[in-house]
Amino acid sequence: MNTRSKVAALRKLMQKHGMDMYYVPSADPHQSEYLPENWKFRSWLSGFTGSAGELLVGMRKAGLWTDGRYFLQADMQLAGSGITLMRMGEPGTPDMVDWVASRLRKGQTLGMDPTVVSVSTAAMFEKRLKPCGIKVKFLTANLVARLWKDRPDACLDPVTVHATRYAGETVASKLKRVRAEMKTAGCGAHVLCALDQIAWLLNIRSNDVLYTPVVTSYAIVTGRGCTLYVDRRKMTKAVARALKGKATVKDYDAVWEDLKALGRRKGMKVWVDPGATNRRVQDSLGRAALHLAPSPVTAMKAVKNPVQIAGFVEAHRRDGVAMVKFLRWLERAVPKGGVTEMSAAEQLRAFRAEGENFMDLSFDTISGYAANGAIIHYSATPETDAKLKPRGLYLIDSGGQYPEGTTDITRTVALGKPTRREIECFTRVLMGTIDCTITPFPEGTTGQRQEMFARRALWMIGEDYAHGTGHGVGQYLGVHEGPHSLKNIVTPPLREGNILSIEPGHYEAGRFGIRIENLAFVVRHEKLSKGGRTWLTFHPVTLCPIDRRLIDRKLLSADQRDWLNAYHARVYRELAPRLDREHKAWLKKATRPV
Repeated sequence: MNTRSKVAALRKLMQKHGMDMYYVPSADPHQSEYLPENWKFRSWLSGFTGSAGELLVGMRKAGLWTDGRYFLQADMQLAGSGITLMRMGEPGTPDMVDWVASRLRKGQTLGMDPTVVSVSTAAMFEKRLKPCGIKVKFLTANLVARLWKDRPDACLDPVTVHATRYAGETVASKLKRVRAEMKTAGCGAHVLCALDQIAWLLNIRSNDVLYTPVVTSYAIVTGRGCTLYVDRRKMTKAVARALKGKATVKDYDAVWEDLKALGRRKGMKVWVDPGATNRRVQDSLGRAALHLAPSPVTAMKAVKNPVQIAGFVEAHRRDGVAMVKFLRWLERAVPKGGVTEMSAAEQLRAFRAEGENFMDLSFDTISGYAANGAIIHYSATPETDAKLKPRGLYLIDSGGQYPEGTTDITRTVALGKPTRREIECFTRVLMGTIDCTITPFPEGTTGQRQEMFARRALWMIGEDYAHGTGHGVGQYLGVHEGPHSLKNIVTPPLREGNILSIEPGHYEAGRFGIRIENLAFVVRHEKLSKGGRTWLTFHPVTLCPIDRRLIDRKLLSADQRDWLNAYHARVYRELAPRLDREHKAWLKKATRPV
């Protein structure tokens, strides 16, 4: 079936179930950013494979909403599908609810599966469509699943224990902290759906989502107990021993009857995270009083403890060694010919695999040469796999999963003599990376305020980039982690112990893409913190040279040059002891002062 025939078949099912439009989000029952293969309904139906996108299918028209990272990719993948690309954030693009309201009449129905729609999203549709007389119908029998005949099976890889020597805190301690927050909120139970929250809370990991070591599960925490709902075929004796006395294990689907029983308990108030919990959970709780608020686990896991911080440092040293080996290899291999985007990405993975405790990549490597580098979340395929030539720019955005920490790094390198335009744009992206890193900020500052420093140098020449400047990162968990970020949205203030990416970029369609990304911890600024007021700053943990051939020294301020030279000196100092003579010599040259 091609996309047009899939959509036509879906419309027949919609008619059968009395639905005039159907909503297909990019989501699983746990509101995961990256999905298990068997929950990629939107991708299967539309043909668009980007990680972010929401689809609305009406009887005559269909639209797919995605953000600036995926415009070029979606343009290509939706061509000929009959689905209109809705470019989120661009003038003239309606939001989804307005589009539904403009397409449906009073008395008509929008359908959706409550198992893959969050509490907050479902409520938003209902609230805004009610004045229009448009009904929202929840049907737990997912219509796309009925069409997907060769849908993959769920992953049955075993659950493993994330040892305290990596986590830095026991399960008992974490449960105690969560219960204290529940008591303050007057809640007798907390339902957890988000897989990273459950993995962090119970110190467990698995391979249920590609590149993200989480366990497909639910959890319910009460004042005295905790229940983990998981496919029992995945459980191991080691995990059972680790959870003994802390959590009871039940079958994954047993959660629905337990939620109904919880909802029948008199006086029960249940904590539900509306952005991370599916609507079916809310419906199953019946008349229980709900405390709708972000899970306390989200903020807890975002503040790394000293053991985790030390682990991140070690993971990035190993990752830095792999990057040095890769960049040196790239410099020698491209002129000889035969290197492609996909083969380069595989070579970097091989270098990472040489390091201790490398478990997997942290996401699908973005390996983009020349024009492909301008596709912000480009994913090379056999059809698009460009050969790298000794000219132009090459962008590599990649990361690794280690028990000690998760890494995420982007470097853009010149494969030949760069043009003046490439040099200026690269230098201004670098200026943004530096300015965001070196500018201190008072405690209580949000990432929304801080990220403007990353854009200033580009704004000065009328340029910008269509993605956020940074995101949080989990410890051997998701490469994207909230609640903090460096984006033009309001998020909680940055806190000491947070780790974020700093990754401004510049993209010229059909020509090249530039991005420079470091991960950095939020740390106390000792010199400025005085008189009872705390100031914070960023401390980079990523260790990898930045291509000096693309830097216009004259554009850099004295502060920017000083930072770059100090950073490169640190990269050499920390990585050189782990390298052989040839790689050490290459790194010495790559990190010399500008």
